Amino acid sequence: MTLERRTSLIATLIPLQMLCIANGVNAQHGDKPRPEAWNGLVPGGRFMDRILPAPIHDGLENDTWGADAVRPRDIHNGIEDPAWSYWGGRPVVGPDGKYHLFVCRWREDHPRGHAAWPTSVIVHAVSDRPTGPFVAKKEIGPGHFPEITRLKDGKYAVFHFNGYYLANSLEGPWTSVKEKSGFHGKTTFGSLAVREDGSLLMLDRIMRVWIKENGADDFHMVNGQSIRPKIPGRYEDPMVWRTEVQYHLIVNDWYGRTAYHMRSKDGVHWKEDPGEAYTIDFDGYEDGTKVRWYKYERPKVLQDQYGRATHLYLAVIDVPKREDKGKDNHSSKNIALPLVVGRRLKILNSDKITADTKTIRLQICAEEGFNPHTDVDVDALRFGAPEKVDFGGGCKRIESEESGKNLIVTFDATGSGITDDDFAAKLIGKSTRGKLLFGYSRLPGVDYSPYVVHR
Repeated sequence: MTLERRTSLIATLIPLQMLCIANGVNAQHGDKPRPEAWNGLVPGGRFMDRILPAPIHDGLENDTWGADAVRPRDIHNGIEDPAWSYWGGRPVVGPDGKYHLFVCRWREDHPRGHAAWPTSVIVHAVSDRPTGPFVAKKEIGPGHFPEITRLKDGKYAVFHFNGYYLANSLEGPWTSVKEKSGFHGKTTFGSLAVREDGSLLMLDRIMRVWIKENGADDFHMVNGQSIRPKIPGRYEDPMVWRTEVQYHLIVNDWYGRTAYHMRSKDGVHWKEDPGEAYTIDFDGYEDGTKVRWYKYERPKVLQDQYGRATHLYLAVIDVPKREDKGKDNHSSKNIALPLVVGRRLKILNSDKITADTKTIRLQICAEEGFNPHTDVDVDALRFGAPEKVDFGGGCKRIESEESGKNLIVTFDATGSGITDDDFAAKLIGKSTRGKLLFGYSRLPGVDYSPYVVHR
């Protein structure tokens, strides 16, 4: 890293750090009450219910860095190295079938400890498995909070706080780009999704929506208002992604050490889902061993060919950030956790679903590794508006029938709870092995056209 580049990066990031200090961020967390209504959520009602225990790759290690609460642990999960502090990164599946993670890091022995994050560089790491271990192969250049995205033209872009890197392939070479227009210089990058038409939707770090339409020279802010959750919190670093049904995001309340899940039909207008996306009390391994990192931040997801989230990636630290010093027994890393993958669904009704709709016919699609004829406990299914289904309501099954490899379930539409405010319906149930089964479907009669920026 050249002195000029590092100085530029620090000049951009330090004001953000000073703002946090001015707002009383020397304290690393605060407790807040949980809404009482959330006590009525059923399994599958909150995003956190989808997080699965991590597999153990090569045993659990106790002779390693970290507070007692994070030992023993699998040092081969995600990416970690005693010489480096890792912090945030998103993976993609490459043409080679391997998992490519673009993550930032800085020297663990830096005199400033965790506070040395403005000196971070982005590295390209690779693994044969989505949960790791990821091995760092090449430094891309200076940057913090990186996110890899494949653009409509097939190129790859790694966005970060101070610009982005562009390459024709994951192997590079990477060209550093600093936009003279658009959001860089006006705000700080948060997360990005490619829209259905190939244009770009970006959430900045404080959760304002920006769109770069096809043919546009730069990003345009949609309305200047943050879409952060209404529940009180200190929010930063949203992660947005798009599936074939809708947009999703997870945003972290860094002070409350809790994250939340939201959904949208267009990436501009959002609904909050009840319950936590994750907390500090959910993490563990398939053998039952629990770990409790002090903080889980920088959420990112791995997506499959349908846009569904298959794994959750988090930056973790074992102590309050101010207590992580250079050359001590504390540090940070990235972890990788598998998720329950939502099933592909399709409503077969051609007319808009209203209070007068008598029945809803839902197709549960077969796919590799999932046979709905044998893997679905049809008696456990509930379907309808997420606001109803998440709390045990929704439609009840009337009958089911095979349709080729797929399964068609007919529901009594009474109690669906679907209104004009809904853009997706939700299924919650169990597999025949008693495991969580869920999925979303688009609704007939709803316009899913991409939002158009009015300049």
